[in-house]
Amino acid sequence: MKRKLYFFVLPLITTLLLTFVFTLNQVNAQDDDNITIGQRVTLHSNVLGEDRVLWIYTPALYETSTNQYPVMYVLDGGFHFHHATGVVQFLSTQGIIPPMIVVSVLNIDRNKDFLPTNVENIPTSGGADKFLEFFNDELEPYINKNYRTEPYEILAGHSFGGTFAAYTLLTRPETFDAYIAISPALWYDDELLVKKAETFLKDNTDLKKIFFMTLGTEGDRMQNSLDAFVKVLKDKAPAGLKWEYVSMVNDDHGSTPHKSIYEGLEMVYPDWKLNYNDPDLTIEGVDEHYKGLTAKYGYEVAVPEYVINILGYAQVQQGNLEEAIKIFKINVEKFPNSANVYDSLGEGYENNGQYELAKKNYLLAIEKGEANSDSLLPYFKQHLERVQQRMAE
Repeated sequence: MKRKLYFFVLPLITTLLLTFVFTLNQVNAQDDDNITIGQRVTLHSNVLGEDRVLWIYTPALYETSTNQYPVMYVLDGGFHFHHATGVVQFLSTQGIIPPMIVVSVLNIDRNKDFLPTNVENIPTSGGADKFLEFFNDELEPYINKNYRTEPYEILAGHSFGGTFAAYTLLTRPETFDAYIAISPALWYDDELLVKKAETFLKDNTDLKKIFFMTLGTEGDRMQNSLDAFVKVLKDKAPAGLKWEYVSMVNDDHGSTPHKSIYEGLEMVYPDWKLNYNDPDLTIEGVDEHYKGLTAKYGYEVAVPEYVINILGYAQVQQGNLEEAIKIFKINVEKFPNSANVYDSLGEGYENNGQYELAKKNYLLAIEKGEANSDSLLPYFKQHLERVQQRMAE
């Protein structure tokens, strides 16, 4: 959050959030010649008897932090990786969802992997249980071992991938915490999943998952089977199953995925974002907000560095400089390896006329920024030069 407050011409919170977004975007483009949004990994599956290619996206600050992240698995990875990671990057930098890892699984035979039974007109269909075994026994353990993950996983699937998402919910719901089923083909095998939902939901009254489903204008076969599935959800879904169906009448089968992932993630994380416009927002209130998220999602959700920074700068703008410095010090204690927190504390001291302490913290910001190749390093140096000039005057 590196623009001096007495130069602000936009409202404080808007400016700080925009600066945060631009900072993350800059971190994503550190290479002078290439912009990289993920890596390609080949994982051999003993369950499937073949190599599977994964495209994996990690949040912008992954390499310079020790944070852990929830994971979204995206089927039909070659088609949906680029726009799905863009949605995650945008929503997370707006504070609407947490930053997360995205794992896209590329196809070999999607009919075999996604469809649970063999039907005559789709010869290779019927391998969904094997594909589920691959997820449970190989893919998820691999990701959890090799990446810093939180125990919260989301599955997003489109078309037959949406069929697989619904099938997983109804057969091995423990595999994921939330499901995004985009234009699912619920007509498959004489509406097999509609029938399965009838018995499964009746027998699993303690089910606690999130299920989001969409459909565009896609014809009677798609719509009628989905309507039947929705009726089952309305009649039999247990209280712990939080579900929503969105009819995307202005979209077709090909255009639903982008909007569906966007709105699905909003549905999974409805209360994630803080209300920065609340004039009574305090650091104690922020702590309570994140304790609530911890209880809801089942893992410790720490207060992010940038949130504490926003509170500190708000106090600076209001002229409460001692309170601002106190808040910036909390950030230093929580994130001692971050260059930015020292720079912000330096700004607090500088605004309070404590130039020696400001200089000391700007130097620490530069030192850590150089060690971390921090994209904000030029700003840290500008702030040091400014305070040194003031000291000389």
